[in-house]
Amino acid sequence: MLQKNLVIVESPAKAKTIRKFLGKNYKVKASVGHVRDLPKSKLGIDIENNFEPRYITIRGKGPVVQELRREAKKSDKIYLATDPDREGEAISWHLAHILGIEKNEPARVEFNEITKNAVLKAIEHPRTIDKNLVDSQQARRILDRLVGYKISPLLWRKIRRGLSAGRVQSVTVKLICDREKEIDAFKPEEYWSIKAMLEKDNIAFESEFYGVREDDKDKKVKIGSKDDVEAILASLDNNEFIIDEVKKGKRRRNPYAPYTTSTLQQDASSRLRFSTRKSMMLAQQLYEGIDIKGEGTVGLITYIRTDSTRVSEEAVGVAKAHIIENYGKAYSNGGRYYRGKDRKEAQDAHEAIRPTSVLREPEAIKDSLTSDQFKLYDLIWRRFVGSQMNPAQYDTISVNILCNDKIFRASGSQLKFDGFLRVYGNTDDRDKDIQMPNLIKGERVKVNKIQPKQHFTQPPPRYTEASLIKTLEELGIGRPSTYSPTISTILNREYVNLDNRTLVPTELGMLVDDLLGEHFKEIVNEEFTADLEERLDKIAEGEYPWQLIVGNFYKEFDTILGKAEEAIEKIVIEDEVTDVICEKCGQNMVIKHGRYGKFLACPGYPECKNTKAIVHKLGIPCPLCGGDIVKRRSKRRRIFYGCNNFPDCNFVSWNEPIEERCPDCNGLMVKKQTRKNIIKQCFNKDCGYVREEKR
Repeated sequence: MLQKNLVIVESPAKAKTIRKFLGKNYKVKASVGHVRDLPKSKLGIDIENNFEPRYITIRGKGPVVQELRREAKKSDKIYLATDPDREGEAISWHLAHILGIEKNEPARVEFNEITKNAVLKAIEHPRTIDKNLVDSQQARRILDRLVGYKISPLLWRKIRRGLSAGRVQSVTVKLICDREKEIDAFKPEEYWSIKAMLEKDNIAFESEFYGVREDDKDKKVKIGSKDDVEAILASLDNNEFIIDEVKKGKRRRNPYAPYTTSTLQQDASSRLRFSTRKSMMLAQQLYEGIDIKGEGTVGLITYIRTDSTRVSEEAVGVAKAHIIENYGKAYSNGGRYYRGKDRKEAQDAHEAIRPTSVLREPEAIKDSLTSDQFKLYDLIWRRFVGSQMNPAQYDTISVNILCNDKIFRASGSQLKFDGFLRVYGNTDDRDKDIQMPNLIKGERVKVNKIQPKQHFTQPPPRYTEASLIKTLEELGIGRPSTYSPTISTILNREYVNLDNRTLVPTELGMLVDDLLGEHFKEIVNEEFTADLEERLDKIAEGEYPWQLIVGNFYKEFDTILGKAEEAIEKIVIEDEVTDVICEKCGQNMVIKHGRYGKFLACPGYPECKNTKAIVHKLGIPCPLCGGDIVKRRSKRRRIFYGCNNFPDCNFVSWNEPIEERCPDCNGLMVKKQTRKNIIKQCFNKDCGYVREEKR
């Protein structure tokens, strides 16, 4: 009689992929994420009893738990195959608790990729649950609960209901608010540049003023005013631009390491314009498995939450062979084994994010992927293959040009060997080919134009999702799995808005940040949060008991909380008055905030209880019924456009309608933006009119 085995994973998609790798004596079930957690309705932590958490079965998970228990009773062996990180370890620990699995039972299996070899190998080598990893996750969960459930009610009482604070969330808002304050306080300074457009052998090239030569030494000069410019221009002689020095050399541009969670999110944001939430959702799909024509369901990439750039020996070998076969031996770097940069061993447990097989080229499986899945997989595949290729090589030239005692400089480069750029592509404008003529020391060159230009120093840029993630990682705030939900939370709470892909703090965000900064500055700051992350890592490494870290934190936190409760006075935020008239009593309606966002309400409450949704009209008639097209948000906060006569009219568009009419059919036009262009097209698909414009 065959032994009955139960394998429990987190998601149904993952279960579907793994099921095909195992025999008939294996049943694969999904826990659908966590099954136990702290209760939502109360703190759920016994502070007096050494911070003992009081876990309950998550509401709605009862049927899942019952099914898992039924299957466990029928099974001879149970394998807990949740994700290979601390969160996954904690889920396995909770599953072991509800299924009655002994703590010394080797039931835990993990795999960095969902492929047949990886799954079968993991099943052959189960281990016991790593309680250190569980304790690290548990400590993080308890700390987050203490901060959130202790400070948030304070914000409710002092400002308004629905606000929240968080250990990582509040520091993230602080970074964005601090940047906004820097921008507001910034005072631009004037400076000038002078460019000389030169020519030799009908090849024009650009040079820029550098400074002056004094006592045979080159001295850089900053041009601060128009008077400085005029003095320099007066000293120039158009016929005396003489080549003073020519330096030729070579430069290498090395390939990038394979993706970590952070670098993937950054690149997906800057190159694909994906939000972090969207990037992680797509990456999860690629990891858990996609139905590929001719193969069936298979995981396309390795595990997606990792700090490591490490790559397995097997993956390096396959990539090397693929590169030599498809691009030639000159392109292979012989196999490069990347290592994590100053990472703790606990954070370097996984490989980098890479394709499970480089032989599965993006174009070959494109028909099996959605458009966005393909874009992300293509990005990951090219990054990894490029990481195993030789550097790109450039011939460089730098030139000093003298006019009297004034120095101008010019430089150029030519790509001689594309190396990893053959696959990865050239995304850096600084590496564009700049052609230079053959210049010889002592010769005069023709001057076509001398062009001075006024500039002003610019304030620091606002954060984008990509630059914010980079900063969080550099400061050691949060972990790869926290970046996406943290950004989503501060947007949903309306502490921050997205404006042209930059993160801008709202008035509410600035108010909350100022309040927390004044009364919780010891807790809500970058250094403290990063130091706490390191201590949580120490728990994972078995160096500290989790109760010690939580206890030391809470002792200080509780004192600060008590002082803040007494010091903070009630803050009244005046409702924003609109020009919308209440049709019931004639007063101007005001903007209120509810659990589902902003809405209009009559200020005459409770005598007048009239409310209505906020509608943003575009001033463009609906092409189906002539009603007003309005801007809306989906449940996932994605903007779309629909008719205000819904549900009687079903017009909807993801692209923004514009006033311009189609020149071919006079129909409605819509627009969408790419990184470089604005695409305007006719909404009528039968027409097909499309026009691209530069941004």
